[in-house]
Amino acid sequence: MTYIQHNKWKVFATVIILGTVFFAFKTFENKTPELPEIRHRKLLSTIGHLLETEHYSPRKIDDEFSKDVFKGFIKVLDPEKNIFLQTDINDLAVYETTLDDEIHGADIKFEPAANALYEKRLSEVRKMALEILETPFDFNIDDSVLLDEDTRVFPKTEKDRYTNWYQILKYKALDRYSNLIEEREKNKNKEKYVVKTDATIESETRAAIKKEYTKRFDKLEKTTDKEKRFELYLNSITSLMDPHTDYFAPIEKRSFTESMSGTFYGIGAQLTQDDNGVKIASVQPGGAAWKSGQIVVNDVIIKIAQGSEEPVDVSGYETQDAVKLIRGDLGSEVRLTIRKMDGSIKVVTLIREKIILDEGFARSVVIQKGADKYGYILLPDFYADFDRADGPRCSKDVAKEIEKLKAEKVKGIAIDVRFNGGGSLYEVVQMAGLLIDQGPIVQIRNREGRSQTLSDETPGLLYDGPIVVMVNEFSASASEIFAGAIQDYKRGIIMGSTSTYGKGTVQRNVAFGKPLDDLGIQTEYGAVKLTFQKFYRVTGSSTQKKGVVPDVILPDDYEFLKYREKDNESALPWDETIRSKFQIWPNNAPVTAIAANANARIAKDTALNLFKKDLEWVSTQMDRPVYLKYDKYVAYRKKVQSVMQQNDNRLKLKENLVVAPMKADYDKFYNNPDKTKQDRYQAWLKMVAKDPQISEASKLLSEFPNPTWIAKKGS
Repeated sequence: MTYIQHNKWKVFATVIILGTVFFAFKTFENKTPELPEIRHRKLLSTIGHLLETEHYSPRKIDDEFSKDVFKGFIKVLDPEKNIFLQTDINDLAVYETTLDDEIHGADIKFEPAANALYEKRLSEVRKMALEILETPFDFNIDDSVLLDEDTRVFPKTEKDRYTNWYQILKYKALDRYSNLIEEREKNKNKEKYVVKTDATIESETRAAIKKEYTKRFDKLEKTTDKEKRFELYLNSITSLMDPHTDYFAPIEKRSFTESMSGTFYGIGAQLTQDDNGVKIASVQPGGAAWKSGQIVVNDVIIKIAQGSEEPVDVSGYETQDAVKLIRGDLGSEVRLTIRKMDGSIKVVTLIREKIILDEGFARSVVIQKGADKYGYILLPDFYADFDRADGPRCSKDVAKEIEKLKAEKVKGIAIDVRFNGGGSLYEVVQMAGLLIDQGPIVQIRNREGRSQTLSDETPGLLYDGPIVVMVNEFSASASEIFAGAIQDYKRGIIMGSTSTYGKGTVQRNVAFGKPLDDLGIQTEYGAVKLTFQKFYRVTGSSTQKKGVVPDVILPDDYEFLKYREKDNESALPWDETIRSKFQIWPNNAPVTAIAANANARIAKDTALNLFKKDLEWVSTQMDRPVYLKYDKYVAYRKKVQSVMQQNDNRLKLKENLVVAPMKADYDKFYNNPDKTKQDRYQAWLKMVAKDPQISEASKLLSEFPNPTWIAKKGS
């Protein structure tokens, strides 16, 4: 829950891309190096004009908009309200209604003023926090702390800010301290176990927390510099139009394109992180790092340089930040300064090569239930590489998986788009066409009200057997189009949480400035991912805010977390358009009957009902104050842990599924030249075997009549 709470933008990476640049906007001429202030002003005014003239449903950029930008940027800089003082907010309020003027071309004053104050306060709280951790905590004092950011207020005085930090750090220490005390009690009678005193454990706890926060402050100071904070300011503006309109700086735009296409140019090494810094976790056989013969597992990366440029010190960087520096253009040079296990320092020059992120592509296995086999396909994203003719496409990959499963004579296929945040609209149409014999798949409408329908126009289909589509709260955008089409045609059963995410908008990338690579993936001033259309199901209903309601509803761990589209203040409203003409799947009777029987069975399931009730209780605890007194904290934590453990046991399968890779994939799982990748594939097999929702999907498939197969498309 904490990870989701603090990484919302990652969890909901839900865009649909139809192209790269659709708006022929004025590019910037850059004959001489520009001062950052000039470039920032150009970017801000250009983005403001783009939002007002091209967004699907633009807000008026006026004083009210300015106030929201003010609040939004302060929240981005200080989400936990423990850096700024209330007096700082009062001082900055002089700019509260002038930000619309800055967006329209006036000099930028607020963002630099907020930045200067932020840097000053950050330096203060760093010193204060680390000093707090020098003194032992007394866990016998009856106190509590409120962790919910939305209900907290900015401290009025420095003393109030000190109290806030003291309580937060004490909570962090208490949580770690109580775990170590519990571990000691469990192991104290074991031979050779070193029993430490309470005081020693408390001291070591503070040392660990101090190390953690030192790293946090280092990261803020090193990777969230002035330029990065200006990017955050731009996104405070774009996000007020809707949650999915974003600004990408050049390097972020490249990372986004890589995630969509599944292709990047790098050195062929996987990175990890520990107390020593960013290090090599594995080296891909045949990759640039492997061919150099100079890079091995556990080498620590100290600096990264682009060609002959000055190297960047990456100590204190998170792994993902270092990765962005290592990746680049095909054939370009990157220099790594590494520290070997023996302490020696070495500079290694590598030429970037094409890397395929195949672990993020569609994959499948066979589930054996008695004499019957069922197919399971995992689709993490609706990925597509439109910049390269031979680039990966999810519809083609899913077609290959279906062909392999047909060869195994499976009696039905479950397609898993849980946590699938979306991707290419074109690929959704192609993929739905594998299962539906011609017809409309999705309708899209622009800001002028003009609509068009995207249809599967190729006669025939690849597979006509039973289908179950697995969704959850994080199935968004393209996933919702796919699930909605399968449901509207009554082609299969949609199974999952009470609704999907609810993103019914379409984005395109608008690039600024001259291209920085041959494909135009990176441009001089980055790009804006702009919402310019909405999409609708063939029934005419939008998925916006409402999502797709499954045919079979199963409670899950995330039901009561408020992270769907409808929970975002800037989300566009739900609406509908006219219904398309389409032919419902002729053999749909089993879909309706099986879904009705399953819902009746689930409604009577005592374990699932208790699971839902307990989960609702746990969700209410997230907003309450947390005890800082040891005995109260431990008692409360045990209560929560007991409830969560009971819930885990309620969903746990009595017997794991029998899961195996297909013959065509055997080498990938068991004879892979990349052993770390092989281990990950085998770990995934074990996860599938233990998954209660996959078990439920296979149960639903088993209730369909015996299927037949046809192969008129893509075979």
